[in-house]
Amino acid sequence: MLSIIKNPFASFLGLMTLFILTSSCEDTLESEVMVYSNDFSTLNLANFENARLFVFQSDTVVGFYHNEEVSMTIPDLPGHNILKVTVDILIHDSWDGNPDDGLSGPDIWYMKVDGQQVVRTTFSNSPCASTYCLKQSYPQDYFRQNDPKTGAVQTNLPGLCLFGASQSYTTRYSISRLVTHRSSSVKITLGDELKALNSPDPICDESWSIAKIEVTSMVVI
Repeated sequence: MLSIIKNPFASFLGLMTLFILTSSCEDTLESEVMVYSNDFSTLNLANFENARLFVFQSDTVVGFYHNEEVSMTIPDLPGHNILKVTVDILIHDSWDGNPDDGLSGPDIWYMKVDGQQVVRTTFSNSPCASTYCLKQSYPQDYFRQNDPKTGAVQTNLPGLCLFGASQSYTTRYSISRLVTHRSSSVKITLGDELKALNSPDPICDESWSIAKIEVTSMVVI
């Protein structure tokens, strides 16, 4: 659903999050405005580049992508000095995470705000046992060693293609970043650097989709 919501009052949780990412505990969140919210249920792709819709598990999402970028531009932002960008993504099939073998990884996903990279991480849908476990970097940036699916909000979805008949091969993450920003418009770019040179059908082997995106402008003094 696409909506524009105005809220002049900051929640306590939002203020605490902002304190962590700003330099002074004296800073105050004066106002916030949710300028964009889209879960694609209305099929609205206005201001998107390289976006395409498809249905996954009865929900309309944007994707699916393998070694591609998709971007969205929001014009006419209200006055602000911080943007909060939250993206829910679906990681499909055989993402291998951190291993750098030149064939199957690392499987990197990134987010840029006006060309500045604010997320660069890896994901793994690998089973994890004492004898075999392909680690991922998320929720930190690459390179960190975390177990597959760390930080996920949903792990029990079936795969999309290669593992379409298997449960737990699509993982949902909600990724949020606060970015210093003052311009009247913003371009958000999402993309990947996937490696599947050992697969005859790379996009079936591993891909990703967007389930939801929200952008909130903030004034911090």
